[in-house]
Amino acid sequence: LLAGVPLEHAKISSDIISYAKGALKLKLNQSIYVTLTDHINFAIERVSQGIEPQNALLWEIKRFYPQEFQLGIYALELIHDRLGILLPEDEAGFIALHIVNVELDEDNMDHIFQVTKVIQEIMTIVKYHFHAEFDTSNVYYYRFITHLKFFALRLLKDNQFNEDEENELLDVVKDKYCTSYECVLKIKDFLEKKYNYTLQEDEIVYLTIHVHRVVHKTKGGMK
Repeated sequence: LLAGVPLEHAKISSDIISYAKGALKLKLNQSIYVTLTDHINFAIERVSQGIEPQNALLWEIKRFYPQEFQLGIYALELIHDRLGILLPEDEAGFIALHIVNVELDEDNMDHIFQVTKVIQEIMTIVKYHFHAEFDTSNVYYYRFITHLKFFALRLLKDNQFNEDEENELLDVVKDKYCTSYECVLKIKDFLEKKYNYTLQEDEIVYLTIHVHRVVHKTKGGMK
């Protein structure tokens, strides 16, 4: 697959991956050596032809995948230093999505675009329900986004969460985190209408707890 890729492009990709594993402590499987090298080579070819693709999800990528986007920026700087080629910031976003793709052990890049869109839709519901802005550097925000990544992937693959018995925690969180529970009911209604996906009780419990934490335990979370 990489027979036609210039050696320097492959070396840049290898150095980016080494930085990701070393400095950023990202866990990546071996497939990233092929997919990232192929993408970087393609991106360099495109910009040399005067083609600069637009990344419609760039804002979401910056907010939801900050570490991966940081790696994308590092990649752009490395390419500029080594080859004198300046790739647009949109490419940092595309590189970030390749990293997320491998972290989720996915083989379909379209799923990662869709996962990002689902996260954005859910976060918008939370934001407007509470009239809140979130501290994206807070650990609870990071945990919520991580939870939503895997949840959205399951939703898009139509892997319904199977419950064996009634969840006793549901009544507890309904009473203790009532406003967050009301927000999750809005999310539930939205997912049913747009994706024909029904939230199960366990998922409602987990989402309610995450929503409560991200809203009430981030600095300046509530407006």
